Amino acid sequence: MKLLQLQTKVFADKTETLNYIEKFIKNTITPEVDFIALPEMFSCPYENKFFPLYAETYRDTTYKFCQNIAEKYHVYLSAGSIPVINEHGDIFNMAYVFDDNGNEIAHYAKMHLFDIDIANGQYFKESDTLTAGDEVAVFDTKWGKMGICICYDFRFPELSRLMVDKGAKVIFVPAAFNMTTGPLHWNLMFQSRAVDNQVFTIGTAPAYNKEASYHSWGHSIVVSPWGKILNELDLTENHQITDINLNEVNAVREQLPLLKHRRLDIYNLKEIK
Repeated sequence: MKLLQLQTKVFADKTETLNYIEKFIKNTITPEVDFIALPEMFSCPYENKFFPLYAETYRDTTYKFCQNIAEKYHVYLSAGSIPVINEHGDIFNMAYVFDDNGNEIAHYAKMHLFDIDIANGQYFKESDTLTAGDEVAVFDTKWGKMGICICYDFRFPELSRLMVDKGAKVIFVPAAFNMTTGPLHWNLMFQSRAVDNQVFTIGTAPAYNKEASYHSWGHSIVVSPWGKILNELDLTENHQITDINLNEVNAVREQLPLLKHRRLDIYNLKEIK
């Protein structure tokens, strides 16, 4: 599987952003690319006041844009995340995945909301505007099962393990770590989750924008089941293409059978819902 990640910037105008992303894809995609990954909130500035303003209903403008990209370029698309509003007025940080015919094969609402207050650092409270989701997302592809979560979700190892227990061999994470947590935790976390679960972990972030109120760490990354960083960007707007061999997951799990060695007679993890 050949993966194209886009570490893009966000414009104040949504239409301008979507047009820019399509042009970005046109200029960077190759015939061999099978899968494209976009960042968290790829068409909306990452700030609470913008989430209600940019929120769309199901199958609205950005959703159809993503469908069209997947179908037009015959690729699977992990469509980052966007703010989505339901009939009750609840707004979710929502991720969609489309197959290479433009069919929706997964959707996921961020279940751990980013509410932090770091001394002399970042303050952000997503729960001021967003509602938490409550469903684990694992989906089928032609290469096998994969899972998806969003940014802060990835700090909770139970969620990754639930996806792996459902068969996931790859975990996509559209994310926007900040300039405080990014340097400290970004690589550490993607490598840790990869090693603990013996999966590929894929983090796709927005580019750093000094003009924005929220500064993304960028550094979109791909990590192997051995914990090796296969590809990583820096802060700036860019793209990267990575070859991912899903057979490596089975090989690692056979050579170092961590999942088989779990003491399920002593401890277990179950999905309550």
